[in-house]
Amino acid sequence: MVWVKRGAFALLGVLVLAFLVLATWEPFAASAASSPPTRTYTAEIIRDEFGVPHIYGKTDADTAYGVAIAHAEDDFFTLQDVVAMARGRYGAIAGEDGAKVDYVYHLIDARGTAEREYPNLPADTRALFEAYAAGLNQYAEEHPGEVKLGNLFPVSGIDVAAGFALRQPFFFGLDAVIGPLAAGEPLRREHGPDIPGFPRPPLPGAEPGAEPAPKQARTLVLPLGEDAESLGSNAFAVAPQKGGGVTTLISNSHQPLRGGVAWYELVVESGEGWHFAGANFPGSPFPFLGHNEHLGWTNTVNTPDMIDVYQLELDESGTRYRLDGQWRDLESEWVTLPVRMGPVVLPIRKEVLRSVHGPVIKNDKGAFAIRYGGIGELQQLDAYYRINKATSFAEWEAQLSRLAIPSTNFVYADQTGTIAYVYNAAIPDRPEDVKADWRSVLPGNRSDLIWQGAVDYKTLPRIVNPASGWLYNSNNTPFTAAGAGSDLDPAAFAPVMGIELKQTNRSWRAYKLLSEARVLDRATLEAIKYDTGYERQGYVDRLFDGLEALQADGELAEARDLLIGWDFNADGKGKADSIALLMILPFMGADYNNKPFPDVAEKLQAAADHLMTHFGRLDPPMGELLRLRQGDVDLPLDGGSDTLRASTTWDVAEDGRLSLKHGDSFIMWIEWSPGQKVVSRSIQPFGAATTRPASPHYTDQMRLFVDHKLKPVHFWRDDLLAKASSRRTVTTTTATGPR
Repeated sequence: MVWVKRGAFALLGVLVLAFLVLATWEPFAASAASSPPTRTYTAEIIRDEFGVPHIYGKTDADTAYGVAIAHAEDDFFTLQDVVAMARGRYGAIAGEDGAKVDYVYHLIDARGTAEREYPNLPADTRALFEAYAAGLNQYAEEHPGEVKLGNLFPVSGIDVAAGFALRQPFFFGLDAVIGPLAAGEPLRREHGPDIPGFPRPPLPGAEPGAEPAPKQARTLVLPLGEDAESLGSNAFAVAPQKGGGVTTLISNSHQPLRGGVAWYELVVESGEGWHFAGANFPGSPFPFLGHNEHLGWTNTVNTPDMIDVYQLELDESGTRYRLDGQWRDLESEWVTLPVRMGPVVLPIRKEVLRSVHGPVIKNDKGAFAIRYGGIGELQQLDAYYRINKATSFAEWEAQLSRLAIPSTNFVYADQTGTIAYVYNAAIPDRPEDVKADWRSVLPGNRSDLIWQGAVDYKTLPRIVNPASGWLYNSNNTPFTAAGAGSDLDPAAFAPVMGIELKQTNRSWRAYKLLSEARVLDRATLEAIKYDTGYERQGYVDRLFDGLEALQADGELAEARDLLIGWDFNADGKGKADSIALLMILPFMGADYNNKPFPDVAEKLQAAADHLMTHFGRLDPPMGELLRLRQGDVDLPLDGGSDTLRASTTWDVAEDGRLSLKHGDSFIMWIEWSPGQKVVSRSIQPFGAATTRPASPHYTDQMRLFVDHKLKPVHFWRDDLLAKASSRRTVTTTTATGPR
């Protein structure tokens, strides 16, 4: 029996060794990042009474260094996720969900794009990214106890740039293509109109032309899956002749409240003329929206047809594809995806394929190549930096016209009273003389279907200074943006561009309220921005038609009658608001995602069961159901999944309450009055330090947020110093002053 014991001990030793290897291999296998070039950076970080950082540097690069330090002080937890994503190592932190991100990172060659294109960026743009990387490295070195993945730092400017290369395509729906292809599922119906000669049958049981829409959000570093479907926003611009002499820009983004695509508020200023207030995502050295002294802009997600899918014709070996009668080799690369499973990290080998079209995914139905607008490009890093420093509409639009920023609507206003809406999109320049159904899967054996570059900027929808005096977008078609007499004609734009024709309830409400207003002063605009009403149109109308036709008895009949009597307002005052809140989301999701309309009785029963189980009644006050929760703060909310005051998606807590996770997030209200300096106000759902429970700024904006109030933005230095809560100077060699 001695040999049995010895064998058992040997086996135990092997298991222990295997465990140790799986628990420790990943940091050693990760390629070491290169540090940014040695340089001394210095920045001053002044925080206002709400902890919002105002970063000052002698140069723009100094300021970018300070941005990294300030953001790490508030949310190093999320910044590390973003850095891991940018290095293909997110699975070592987030397990299977992270590994999916890492797979896409390799599939679309984010690292290769950064390595090829980053050296071609202007020197001053690269200097920003190197400085930002230096700030991240310094914080990691000074706080080793916070670092959650070995060998993650140091990082370089190319690492940060790779994160941009990976993230941007997901804001115009790349996940909605990669996900189904990887799973072998049918692709969604595309957003754009039918191509002449290629009519598509309507989806059974769904509204023609329905679009993807919000469901549930997660706090990942990319807008993937449910996050991607929740992308939204409202944007408003009002000219002085309509705004009582004041030019107004309202930025009202709808993003996840936490995670890698949640907004972070900041003000940047340098001795080189960079002065901007707004917000960015973790991993960026500059704001993506907001204002400088002269002008400002905000963004909403648009959904043009930016992606084409090609089915490849493979040979028997599955390693070659036919193009124009010739066989070509598929480009193949094997990558190792780290997948955390509890205390161990499993190395999962995965083959990544590419063709001349782009990334390739194989499933049971064949091999499919993907090509998308902005593929292989990185000029957005430079364009965002330049529009931060633009001083006029001409300068600002010159940068946009490069189409370096691949997608998103831009709504603009400035100190001269100019307002503008640009349907910005690097839409593929598809040959109109080639007969093909661009709304469907294309044959991969024809090179004439492989487009190059984007359409001309002048062909995009664009409105400047409309007669109505106002502009808006709520993730709707660009053909309702400025009111009757000022809107663009859809017939003026080629179907091959795939410009969406969809509406949202937010769009119908905004269009109606803006059109009815005689003057769009502050009070009127506040009523519109925080409006909680629904129009009985589209999926809402279909839902209520179904309710009115529903035959039911008992509790289900009671729930039906309660909902039929609803006032179509999610203000938290009506008896039917709670059951309406639960009902609207699945029907909106079905309509927007081109899925068959849900069974009204089934969804009504589910909503009634939830309310009776957790509240013992069908009509609890909506404020008891819908909550804004962070730490020990738990507050009631208003708004719904598709209202201008957006409470889009939520987590269902054990107590049955709905804890908001996606909806109104960063709000910024900007005004230029005649002869006055720019003034702005803003709000976040929680506070500046979203992952620092010990910080006084973990929850200090929550009450203002639920009360529809804004706080001042201290854009000007004198105003800031009067309200400063802390002030310190940071440098790459020393740090002075209290934290």
